[in-house]
Amino acid sequence: KGFVTAISKRWKQPEQKYREWFKNKENFNLGEIQIVQTEEDIWVCNMIAQHKIITHSDVPPIRYDAVEKCLLKLAHEAIQQEASVHMPRIGCGLAGGKWQEIEPIIERTLLTNDVEVYVYDFE
Repeated sequence: KGFVTAISKRWKQPEQKYREWFKNKENFNLGEIQIVQTEEDIWVCNMIAQHKIITHSDVPPIRYDAVEKCLLKLAHEAIQQEASVHMPRIGCGLAGGKWQEIEPIIERTLLTNDVEVYVYDFE
């Protein structure tokens, strides 16, 4: 919510494209991504990596296998664009994930493919 809200305040396109994607349901599945260009050299990656938004029976919404699929696809896109990836600690806020689970996924998907990654902590 915090990061998405900040993105939406700066650029309207990522949220708008995500809502259109959700509405038409075309390829709207766990593990899928949507790349939205916001400026000449800035793209936002919408990822479907959680199921619902509330923890049920101690199972958080985040799906680590979906995060891995998303980041593999993002690695491919970043290589094609010769881009670096900038992100917060994805999956660790309202999605209920643990950074000790997410960080190795980033290493396996992005870093092993020589994609530069910058992770930001927001307060």
